[in-house]
Amino acid sequence: MAKVAVITGGGGGIGRAAAIALSKEGWTCAVAGRTQDSLDETVSALATPGMGIACDVSDAAQVEAFFTKTAEAYGSVDFIFNNAGITAGGVPVDEFPNEKFDDVIAINVNGAYYVARTAFGLMRKQKHGGRILNNGSISATTPRIYSAPYTMSKHAVLGLTKCLALDGRQYGICCGQIDLGNISSEMGDAMAQGVSQADGSEKAEPVIGVEPVCDAIIYMAGLPKDVNVLRINVMANGMPFVGRG
Repeated sequence: MAKVAVITGGGGGIGRAAAIALSKEGWTCAVAGRTQDSLDETVSALATPGMGIACDVSDAAQVEAFFTKTAEAYGSVDFIFNNAGITAGGVPVDEFPNEKFDDVIAINVNGAYYVARTAFGLMRKQKHGGRILNNGSISATTPRIYSAPYTMSKHAVLGLTKCLALDGRQYGICCGQIDLGNISSEMGDAMAQGVSQADGSEKAEPVIGVEPVCDAIIYMAGLPKDVNVLRINVMANGMPFVGRG
């Protein structure tokens, strides 16, 4: 029986890299993202046959439709990388527009919840349970300066992770979280050029590629059913985090 993985935010970046890496390990991958063209590019790069379905995770009905199609196509859903999310600009909280705050919450909190809720429901009906991996952030515990909207959203994800890890025990559902530092991307590469520090200075920060992130995701996905890693952190060794600010 094929192992079926769902990856949200799979049209690029970490989501695409994770889907490709999982497919190389024999997983059948269903990817969700905002644009069908980007998802088609991801699916074409998979090592095993998969599918991509456009889905706005902030829309609960679209999330449910995506999971219904996936379950109908493959029979089960065994692993979820709950990855879709957006960043927020670094400005004082009173300068951050309310409409942009609503967007951050809609994707990072509501979207993460809708995906986890729907996946949990499917897994609860499966005899073999399943595993949910939420994409958190270092900001789930330790903020940057001028990051209230994003940090607030990622603190919420950590609460979701803890609750589902507890609630899922009796159903064979494990839930963990991966907290990432500066990863090579549009956002991460900007950090390498220089980013505001807690003391008001600006400093270039080290950045790593997606390969060690994918290694961690594969590790989490392959854990025995009776084992859970609640949180795993992957970041550049020289990144300011321990003792930050």
